[in-house]
Amino acid sequence: MKTRAAVLYSMDSKPPYAMSKPLRIEEVDLASPGPDEVMIKIVVAGLCHSDLSVINGDRPRPMPMALGHEAAGIVEEVGDGVTDLAVGDHVVVVFVPSCGHCAPCAEGRPALCEPGAAANGAGTLLSGARRLSHGGEPLNHQLGCSVFAEYATVSRRSLVKIDPSVPLHEAALFGCAVLTGVGAVVNTAKVQVGASVAVIGLGGVGLAALIGAHAAGARQIIAIDLADDKLEQARALGATHTVNAGQADALEQIRALSCGGVEFAFEFAGSVRALELAYKITRRGGMTVTAGLPPAAALFPVPAVNLVAEERTLKGSYIGTCVPSRDIPRYIALYQQGRLPVDKLLTGRLKLDDINHGFDLLHEGKAIRQVVEFS
Repeated sequence: MKTRAAVLYSMDSKPPYAMSKPLRIEEVDLASPGPDEVMIKIVVAGLCHSDLSVINGDRPRPMPMALGHEAAGIVEEVGDGVTDLAVGDHVVVVFVPSCGHCAPCAEGRPALCEPGAAANGAGTLLSGARRLSHGGEPLNHQLGCSVFAEYATVSRRSLVKIDPSVPLHEAALFGCAVLTGVGAVVNTAKVQVGASVAVIGLGGVGLAALIGAHAAGARQIIAIDLADDKLEQARALGATHTVNAGQADALEQIRALSCGGVEFAFEFAGSVRALELAYKITRRGGMTVTAGLPPAAALFPVPAVNLVAEERTLKGSYIGTCVPSRDIPRYIALYQQGRLPVDKLLTGRLKLDDINHGFDLLHEGKAIRQVVEFS
């Protein structure tokens, strides 16, 4: 079948993207689902810094590629062997498909699925297939999803069925922003009631982590960013203190607020400087968690003696150390109870034709979470 999709042909376009138009809206061919695959009608797809990092070349991927990895939609068709989803089911897309059989999957760590990572790097679905093409030439899938499109064919392992009463424009955020941010707090760091927390980088993922820390019962939540409007949003979402990282004495302010350092510091800015700040504001015996995905060549120098003498922990968190089939329904239930106000992360709604402008807003730090809505 034919579907409109946002396709990236090269990673050398410069902002403003509304002028350079790195994403072309093309009518492409979408194949029917193969075994253990599902075709979904995309209702809403979110714009994420991970998409921007492909557009600007920070995260090299095989070209050409149909972009988009955070979405919610409705099952349109199921392939052979899919028995637990039916046409009409509402689903959230997850950007790491899990095979269920490799060593990480067997250990209960599907976010680190080895065949899933290999397929994502190659631009294929979990099966190794590509179901998109244009002019007879195959198109690569972004993270097995490619959801900046009216329809997408994905692995069954890339979907989680959800309660159909949940608005899909909010449900879409659970597949990346919420899964990554809240998961970093409750799964990776296991923040306990009464803990002190700092969150650096207040995009969609960082603010999701903030509301996750609030829901977990943190007694102190210090929100840190360069943008004052994001700091104001953080206060509205439960931050007890805010600090503008651009101030010369930001480090001293944070240490004073936290009596020397926080127990848990989270970095979501994708910047080595932000990670250095996160490490410096972590107290003795504390944990620094990074989920920001800086450019692949970036290096972070660690004072090795501190790891021993201060019993520090430095941890990476990928997609919130999640088990998607477990975590997404749990987080949605917390949202329905009013304990995870995910709806407040939405700052803009776009049409597919305006997606390049949306990435300008993201690049300029003028948006938290925008979504593309499909009719």
